[in-house]
Amino acid sequence: MTDHEPKINVNKITSHDPETHSADVMAGNLRHLKAVFPEAFTEGKVDFDVLKQLLGGEVDEHEEKYGLNWHGKRRARQLALTPSTGTLRPCPEESVDWDTTRNLMIEGDNLEVLKLLQKSYAGKVKLIYIDPPYNTGKDFVYPDDFRDGIRNYLDLTGQTDGENHQLSSNTETSGRFHTDWLNMMYPRLKIARDFLTNDGIIFISIGDEEVHHLRLMCDDIFGYENFCGAFIWEKKKKPSFLDRNMGTVTDYIVSYAKDRSQSPAFTAGSVEEGKKYPFNNAGNNMAVLEFPAGSVTFNLNDRVVAAQDMSEGNIRTELLDDVCIADGKNRDKFRLHGEWRYSQSKLDRLIADGGDILISKIPFRPNYVNRSGERKKTANLLSYRVNAIQTNEDATQQARGIFGGDVVSYPKPEGLLKYLVRAVSQDDDVVLDFFTGSGTTASGVWRQNVEDSCSRRFILVQLPQSLDMEGKTQAVAAEFCDRIGRPRNLAELTKERLRRSARQIKQETPLFTGDLGFRVLKLDTSNIRSWIPESGDLDQSIFDHVENIREDRTNQDVLFEILLKMGLDLCIPVESRTIADRVVHSVGHGILFACLERGLEQEEVRHLGFGIASWKKELSSSGESTVVFRDNGFVDDRAKLNLTAVLEQRGLTNIRSI
Repeated sequence: MTDHEPKINVNKITSHDPETHSADVMAGNLRHLKAVFPEAFTEGKVDFDVLKQLLGGEVDEHEEKYGLNWHGKRRARQLALTPSTGTLRPCPEESVDWDTTRNLMIEGDNLEVLKLLQKSYAGKVKLIYIDPPYNTGKDFVYPDDFRDGIRNYLDLTGQTDGENHQLSSNTETSGRFHTDWLNMMYPRLKIARDFLTNDGIIFISIGDEEVHHLRLMCDDIFGYENFCGAFIWEKKKKPSFLDRNMGTVTDYIVSYAKDRSQSPAFTAGSVEEGKKYPFNNAGNNMAVLEFPAGSVTFNLNDRVVAAQDMSEGNIRTELLDDVCIADGKNRDKFRLHGEWRYSQSKLDRLIADGGDILISKIPFRPNYVNRSGERKKTANLLSYRVNAIQTNEDATQQARGIFGGDVVSYPKPEGLLKYLVRAVSQDDDVVLDFFTGSGTTASGVWRQNVEDSCSRRFILVQLPQSLDMEGKTQAVAAEFCDRIGRPRNLAELTKERLRRSARQIKQETPLFTGDLGFRVLKLDTSNIRSWIPESGDLDQSIFDHVENIREDRTNQDVLFEILLKMGLDLCIPVESRTIADRVVHSVGHGILFACLERGLEQEEVRHLGFGIASWKKELSSSGESTVVFRDNGFVDDRAKLNLTAVLEQRGLTNIRSI
């Protein structure tokens, strides 16, 4: 190329680009509103009087409304809409099966992490399960800063020298016994809803203290019409008599759907093959059922059964027509008058679907025999006595078996999570838990995958909360972290639980070949420097920002931030090759190509461009590919323009720099 050739435009991702932030929910909401009601916008702003008219006056302007309100709700809603400026840094050395796993374990404040994951996983999660801190009047620790969530998180977790950490403190003496808990939960649930598929479900474990507030808050976020019910879980076999009035042995698991009209039935395994369901149901209204010719199988010798009263005990039944049984079937249609469990339309559907209807004796007692293996709907009582659901005592024993001692506090039992996972999810579904604790959700997913040979995947998020605090369990946990050579925080216990659970499952089920790995990512500030000039020294500020990528960040760090900004799955396959002595990454079989090398020279960029184009052709990738390189990765502008020209000539026109 010559200096007179036109400059080729390359889109650049800068620190001021919206793409360096997480999804901007507020801007998205405005775009959707404008698409439906463009006339409600004047000079780019919403005219609420016009909007009210367009909505037919269906706007509640009264100050007093039914619902849950508290001090800070408006700020909590705003916090959910504020994008994050952070990123997630890959940690292959702390992971298991990094190259092949589709599971994620993310270390960081769940609010910031959820914001960052929105582009990649919105509308893709079938099941969310969370066990948030119960509001018992004790402290729970989560960053609570409306100005800079990332910096506050780093200060809180000891990753910077910040002071005056602001925590979501929940002591009774604060005078905000419920408010702090609600302010912590609201923005997290608000964002979490966007992750659910249209038929997705969220389960939330909760105690007596906040179940009523949780219901009202979820009615606000999910809509009261999407409330699916509440499980009552018998968590203890024996009550604690420390309670003043009664010993509590149950907790709740509240469930909401993204859209209940599309949500599945909650099931507890399959109906037993050959199980019989009687038509008779004493106490129901009397009605007549007509059985078409050949629709009933009789375990009786061929004969004619005369019309007669067939009532017996508390069951009232009358045969209204003679029945001729030939070759085990009714030759003609016949009618029965009785108290029925099923209607005529239900009977007709069973017959149309090839249902097996059986009569084995006189007097006639018809049964529907299930041959379909259909799923059985669960009850809302989860009990060790009724349906063998594990308790806290079981959870404690499980944790001891994994850690060798009482390392974690109040874990949930694997059997409970396995039951919930089975209730609503199927093969390849994504399960999200952003209050992960010791990682029981992952164990529940893995064990259910073992049982039904499915490939569900999970995303876990856990704050690296310090274990250097008072309490016997914390002291044991801190000593355990010292023993395994890891930092003293809860996220390290989560990762170690996953490693040990995976080994345990492999030992118990050596023939299982499913995914028992996980990728570890950690929340941090963006790899891209923000332009923050030093007051009074502009020249030095310009010099300091010549390199727009932070010095302590690797090419892999930068690559994963690109995946986040593009909204790609963080477990997407990544292949690397050396082309013209430079490392190039292919992501998702050619969705993205990235060369993040420095010092690219004029002589090599042509070979580099040819190599990338040839690789795309080899992958038979028919869709558009994005190519990303460092903006300052070239020795001069001529090298950058030459590479861009070579790529565009070969059909790779979506070229970005970072």
